Amino acid sequence: MVLRRLSYGLFGLLLLAGLAWAMALRVTAPSPAASAPAAQTGQVDMVVAGTGAPRPSAVDYARLDARLNRLMAEEPAMVGLSVAVIEDGRIRFAKGYGETVAGSGDPVTTRTVFRWASLSKGVAADMVTLLAAEGQLSLDEPVAVHAPSLRLPEGSEQRATVADLLSHRLGLFGHAQDSKLEDGLDPAWLRGSLATLHNICPPGTCHAYQNVAYDAASEVVERATGQPYAAVVRERLFRPLGMRSASMSRGELLASRSWARPHVGGANSQPVEVTEHYYRVAAAGGVNGSIEDLALWMLAQTGAMPSVLPPQVLARVQAPVVRTPRETRRRREYAERTPGSAYGLGWRVFDYAGHRVIGHHGGVRGYRSLILFDPQRRSGVVALWNASTSAPNGVEYEVMDMIYRLPFRDWLELDVVRPGEIVPAADGERSENEGGEGR
Repeated sequence: MVLRRLSYGLFGLLLLAGLAWAMALRVTAPSPAASAPAAQTGQVDMVVAGTGAPRPSAVDYARLDARLNRLMAEEPAMVGLSVAVIEDGRIRFAKGYGETVAGSGDPVTTRTVFRWASLSKGVAADMVTLLAAEGQLSLDEPVAVHAPSLRLPEGSEQRATVADLLSHRLGLFGHAQDSKLEDGLDPAWLRGSLATLHNICPPGTCHAYQNVAYDAASEVVERATGQPYAAVVRERLFRPLGMRSASMSRGELLASRSWARPHVGGANSQPVEVTEHYYRVAAAGGVNGSIEDLALWMLAQTGAMPSVLPPQVLARVQAPVVRTPRETRRRREYAERTPGSAYGLGWRVFDYAGHRVIGHHGGVRGYRSLILFDPQRRSGVVALWNASTSAPNGVEYEVMDMIYRLPFRDWLELDVVRPGEIVPAADGERSENEGGEGR
């Protein structure tokens, strides 16, 4: 009798352990539906947080799919595109369009890897802020304490904080030393050379977008953990979130089973070489990943993965820190929806028709990316494409309009009669630029 009771007890414990393991797997690993979208429209239903049947969708996915097909057919500079949408904490749509290489016939799928460009900044900010939440550093300490390679004019590294670094408030003019990074100079040396420049404002008082300086965030992480930046991000963020193809090097991009080649030019876009420049400032522009990876990353930003990114971390990085009037002007064609903008820590913050939304754009030579989401509704959109055109930018507005049940607007400008977009044949490598080339 005693042995029988012990057997029953052991069986019960094993059953509970199995259930716990299954629930964890459900939260952290992509479902078969997400891995291979069943419908031709690319619609999937991947449960990541919460239980029960999904609520009726506010997004017309058939219309979205039709408009993206039109974009690919009618925009001559487009080569390949991946788009995913989440609603209420579920991936409800994920699909690839076009080709990995123009004229190759090799299709873009939801697992095709692209460069994320400046969407990498949100990864770095989340990582640094997570370490701060664990007590390994303080966001309010001088950045010099944690990134000794960074030198600013007039010794400002002793006054600028880690939070100032992550919100682009170091006092430098925008894109300081980016051109020299693109010339192949060492980024650590360039961070030291920033001391020879001039301030445009005292640290912490104005916003000017950075890449070379921003990569001091990778040094902050390495000094706090004693490990390489890419390894820490992989182990603390990418792996537990189930981002299976996310990486942070040129070699890993090229080794991907399916990866989109960068293209530049207009109607006859041509593939170009993938350069190392912005991989060498990984915190600013070094992440690679598929649309599946990016959809999971967006879900985590909405609070769906609190064991990986706790609520206090998300609250800190998504809180507006400084207004960004240049970004507001750059989005002036969308002013009816986003009349104002700010920057938090690695993330942009917008007022979207009365709703607070979080997002970012990215761009390096031959690649573009975007993310925009409402953290309260756990809904949003991500897109990756391997061309220099900004034509897909309107998709974030078309999706968010549907989420908020706003009247339809042709934000993709598919019905606008205008001359063809002219894209420079040899556009720069610059990683996201307010008012400039790479957005």
